[in-house]
Amino acid sequence: MKFSLKVILVFFLSPISFFQSPVTGNWSLVIGYGSMAQNTSNLSTISKKALKLYTQAYERYQLREYQQALDLVNKAIEEDSNFAEAWGLKGDMAAEQREIETAITSYDKAVELFPDMDYNLYVILGNLKLMMGRYAEAKANYEKYLTYNKGPTNRRWQTEENILKCSYGMYMMSHPVPFDPENLGDSINSIHDEYINAISSDKQTLWFTRRLPTGTIVPNGSDAIEEDFYLSHLSGDNAWDRAYNLGPPINTRGNEGAISISPDGQLLFFAACQREDGYGSCDIYWSWKMGNRWSIPRNLGPVVNSETWDSQPSFSSDGKTLYFASKRGGGKGSSDIWRSELLPNGDWTLPVNLGDSINTAGEEQNPFIHPDDQTLYFASKGHQGMGGLDLFYSRKWLDGSWGKPVNLGYPINTYADEITLAVNSTGDVAYISSDKFGGRGRQDIYSFPLYKEAQPHPVTYMKGVVYDKETGNKLQAHFELHDLLRNQLVVKAVSDPIDGSFLVCLPTDRDYALNVSRDGYLFFSDNFSLTGIRDQAKPFLKNIPLQPIKVGETVVLKNIFFDTDKFDLKPESYNELEKLLGLLKANPSLKIEISGHTDIRGPEEHNLELSKNRAKAVVDYLVSQGISQSRMTYAGYGFSKPIDTNETDEGLANNRRTEFRIVGK
Repeated sequence: MKFSLKVILVFFLSPISFFQSPVTGNWSLVIGYGSMAQNTSNLSTISKKALKLYTQAYERYQLREYQQALDLVNKAIEEDSNFAEAWGLKGDMAAEQREIETAITSYDKAVELFPDMDYNLYVILGNLKLMMGRYAEAKANYEKYLTYNKGPTNRRWQTEENILKCSYGMYMMSHPVPFDPENLGDSINSIHDEYINAISSDKQTLWFTRRLPTGTIVPNGSDAIEEDFYLSHLSGDNAWDRAYNLGPPINTRGNEGAISISPDGQLLFFAACQREDGYGSCDIYWSWKMGNRWSIPRNLGPVVNSETWDSQPSFSSDGKTLYFASKRGGGKGSSDIWRSELLPNGDWTLPVNLGDSINTAGEEQNPFIHPDDQTLYFASKGHQGMGGLDLFYSRKWLDGSWGKPVNLGYPINTYADEITLAVNSTGDVAYISSDKFGGRGRQDIYSFPLYKEAQPHPVTYMKGVVYDKETGNKLQAHFELHDLLRNQLVVKAVSDPIDGSFLVCLPTDRDYALNVSRDGYLFFSDNFSLTGIRDQAKPFLKNIPLQPIKVGETVVLKNIFFDTDKFDLKPESYNELEKLLGLLKANPSLKIEISGHTDIRGPEEHNLELSKNRAKAVVDYLVSQGISQSRMTYAGYGFSKPIDTNETDEGLANNRRTEFRIVGK
């Protein structure tokens, strides 16, 4: 006699069962299992004793008295080891208690003894084996199910899709990618769960979430769990110091998860759930760094946060784009990846879905935008994977769209869920959380060399302190980096308001114009050429003095460009000119002289005329933008006022310059 499929068992794979985790949300895997019919006629045993024990076992099972039911069904099997339905009932009990391997063994025995007992058992076995990464066996079970040509159409479609997953899993396992994970050790990992979140741009600080029992028992009888943020610093011997709790005001008695640190280290984003100031189940919050402490976190507000789950933020090095996961309406699936931009006034733009390249009808989570601002890593159930959530990466095109995601491959991805990944600024080392490698506890943090194809564009950085040139006082100032070739803003950042420190990421293989500005001061101008450099460039360590606006002070406009022996402004000059325009508009009484200078090469008279015309080109532009001619003069000095040697290429380049000098306030 056949037994019927009655119940769908939902396994909640998140380790958090009593609150919604800001780290993981509430993702789940659905597995069907067989429920034995109570009708005991026409069963596959002739043993009356086995039949009686089976009937008693089934009654206890219906009452969810699992241990008594298991004892009884085992005795029934002892009486008749070929009792197929008893093996099936044992499989039911094991599946419901999440003892997957026991369930598989029991169901396999049942169909071995009675192949046509119930065709649904084959798809159930396929689901269980797919969950455990037994792809070849699962595929065979699915194919056997389809031979019966029965069952609901949607179940047959799902079975065909699962066969493709099995084939993909088998292919990936036969084509592994390099993967050599190293446990970060006792300084980072404990007997509890640790989830990797971020690593600082200078690779010196690791940020992660730890889940700790509070000692409080909740209504379901389990110990309440608290999620807090921890960080660790790299010591002189290239080892991680013992991690310490980030503390208030970021950590609270509630649960915080999924922390993101802006690449300049000045902004912190995280998710928290069920707070009084929340708009949904979980919301995203942010905080500002002030010296060695963080401001009281603020909710990002109802534009970014919705009435549902919003979590897993990742902030880009451009200083304005926030990527995050959300279950809000209007998406492609159960959870999607979205982005919102920070406006100059501190407001956020309406979130935009990343679209069909990234999001699917399934589930996308945990975006990690690398400091190169071009490579997005994320977890997905919807793209072709090995089962559960797999890790993928995608490259951003010049038009802002995203390329087809690439699976990071086996054994980085497995049949289990892979959820969290972070990659250092140079792109050669990745960090992952996993419970598959026999670590200190449950989820541990591991590092591994990231294989070349999956690496982002390398990023170097510039770090230092902004200070008042006259007093030495540390200053908060605004940084802007523009890609000179593309004439686009790449990075916006702010130095620390207390100690003036800053860290600005610089993706390699580009040329940059740098501007640093603050009200009441002349802006600072510089440029960096990283064209042709694809590996990590040597970090720039640079302190930046800002000059108070005073008569007689001079600023070299390092990002004003002309073709050789010409005086037409090149397009890449306009960002610098906008800074000068802004300074003049903000200080309407300011009067300046624009001066042009050349190197020593060429006739003196020619150089004087060329430098004069270049200075005039700047003045003409400013006049065209509404600045009164009466506030400006211009002059050409040729090579009469060098600021560097004319014996080197670098010195010659420094002497070819445009300046402005304050002549009146």
